[in-house]
Amino acid sequence: MPDEWNNFEQPTTDAVFDIDLLKREVGQRFPFYDVKSGPDVAIFFCRIDDAMLEEKFDSLRKSLSEKGYIPILRYEHGEQVIYVTKKLKREGKSVWINITLLITTIVTTILTGSILYIGKFDIWSIPNFLDIFNINNLFYGAVLFALPLMSILLIHEMGHYYISKKHGIATSLPFFIPIPPILPDFNIGTFGALISSRDPMPNKKALFDVGIAGPLAGFLVALPVTIVGIATSKMVPIDPNAIGQPMLGSSILFMFIANLIHGMPQGFGLDLSLTAFAGWVGLLITSINLLPASQLDGGHIFRAVLGDKQKYAGWIAVFIMILTGWFFFAILIVLVMGMAHPPPLNDTTKLDTKRKLLFFVILAILILCYIPYPLM
Repeated sequence: MPDEWNNFEQPTTDAVFDIDLLKREVGQRFPFYDVKSGPDVAIFFCRIDDAMLEEKFDSLRKSLSEKGYIPILRYEHGEQVIYVTKKLKREGKSVWINITLLITTIVTTILTGSILYIGKFDIWSIPNFLDIFNINNLFYGAVLFALPLMSILLIHEMGHYYISKKHGIATSLPFFIPIPPILPDFNIGTFGALISSRDPMPNKKALFDVGIAGPLAGFLVALPVTIVGIATSKMVPIDPNAIGQPMLGSSILFMFIANLIHGMPQGFGLDLSLTAFAGWVGLLITSINLLPASQLDGGHIFRAVLGDKQKYAGWIAVFIMILTGWFFFAILIVLVMGMAHPPPLNDTTKLDTKRKLLFFVILAILILCYIPYPLM
């Protein structure tokens, strides 16, 4: 038996454990031969049938969750151990916060679209400020830019939300992050969106599914948006005098689609339509979310597939980012997010073949959508 308990987050609560209840709940599913208990944790040393492990542990998790507890399954020193700790109480925020942020983000992306339709990149470049609110500019900015971009972001986040609910994980609605078009030279009207999980990930399958659902769903929207956008973009001669001015970088997929549709002869480039720019942003967001670090979607996916080795994939990604145009974001990941991803409650059950194959699909999407230098 292990002499020390695992170092995992424990609640600061004075509530007393109902050890008899925990013995009944665990014992109904997993025969245990020893138990230790303290003020904030109970530890069961179990004999577990691997064939029924996933089903029985998920049943235990759901039952204990209703009673205010969280079980954690670990294999340590040759023994199967179930830790049970009190469930942290997290109050959900009002849905009006989500609605307000969504409406605000729609407004900021429409305003950004209006500025882009005028042919500028920020609010400071507009000679006549009131032109931004011209009905014609707002309409085309909304239809050609805000609508496709918000569709990509919304489908991405709802992919996470739907799969979380399917796995019985309490989660919030998306929180969109609006930003007015005040940045110099580059604006998209938003910093994206996020959802907040109120429950820990139950197992590797749920961790993988929740992680992959968002970027895969968003990619399936971003791809046709990009194709339509590039098809409606104009091929123009490259101006030699434009050298030194900021230009958008490109991903392998974006260049492939552009060459497939336009041929892209030497000395020519694309004057991107607003929809093409929305698609470009969508592919960029997809690739960034798939980076295998910390709490990013890629961190979920790589942790489910690689286990503890996920942190090495994260360091490789950070090294690549430092060598390309993502130095500051790489530093942000290292200093703020961290590299390691916490394990799910059941870190024992393996992934099936279907999910392992999907991992290579998502890896291909990451490589194809990654833009080494977003601004050149």
